[in-house]
Amino acid sequence: MLADDQAMVRDGLAALLRAAPDIEVVGEAEDGERAVEVARQLHPDVVVMDVRMPVMDGLAATARILEYADDAERRPRVLVLTTFDLDEYVYEALAAGASGFLLKDASAADLMHAVRVVATGDALLAPSITRRLIADFARRRPGRAAPSEAVAALTPREREVLLLIARGMSNGEIAEDLVVAEQTVKTHVGRILTKLGLRDRAQAVVVAYESGLVRAANP
Repeated sequence: MLADDQAMVRDGLAALLRAAPDIEVVGEAEDGERAVEVARQLHPDVVVMDVRMPVMDGLAATARILEYADDAERRPRVLVLTTFDLDEYVYEALAAGASGFLLKDASAADLMHAVRVVATGDALLAPSITRRLIADFARRRPGRAAPSEAVAALTPREREVLLLIARGMSNGEIAEDLVVAEQTVKTHVGRILTKLGLRDRAQAVVVAYESGLVRAANP
């Protein structure tokens, strides 16, 4: 599902995505409030969400969409669209529950890849631009002096994996860094999300910074 207040942008995104044989555009919305309504009606796997929209902005709409879905299996994944002059919204988008974000000037291939990544339940956090932006927000909004109780309850290895997730590393990269099997990393990631009560890696990154486990000077 596409949510953007500019019809030309929606048309362009729809045309690009419909060119992919495995992606179907099931609905569109011109503002945040309508995005919530359409998402509730259609239960899309992924919502591509603009930030600045009338009636209700994309951040509020993201939070509302993820609130209503009681069944985790039916909860949409939200991919937030942003531009360089909207960087201040990226952290808030992740905190609202978005599974990732994409710059509006991304290529068609990047857009399709992003939709596929979040549709599988992963988070779009690997690009270096994401790491820089999250580190920047961490500088502006420093975490608490000590990790939260939940983070402190993680095992040393789980905290190590969480730190590497916050650096934007994939499971394969973490496995290589720790010299373990990728399946072992997947197991650690699953346990981290369960213990912290999180939906995905995007939320794990936010928690890592907000808890003070990761510092901007050492992301």
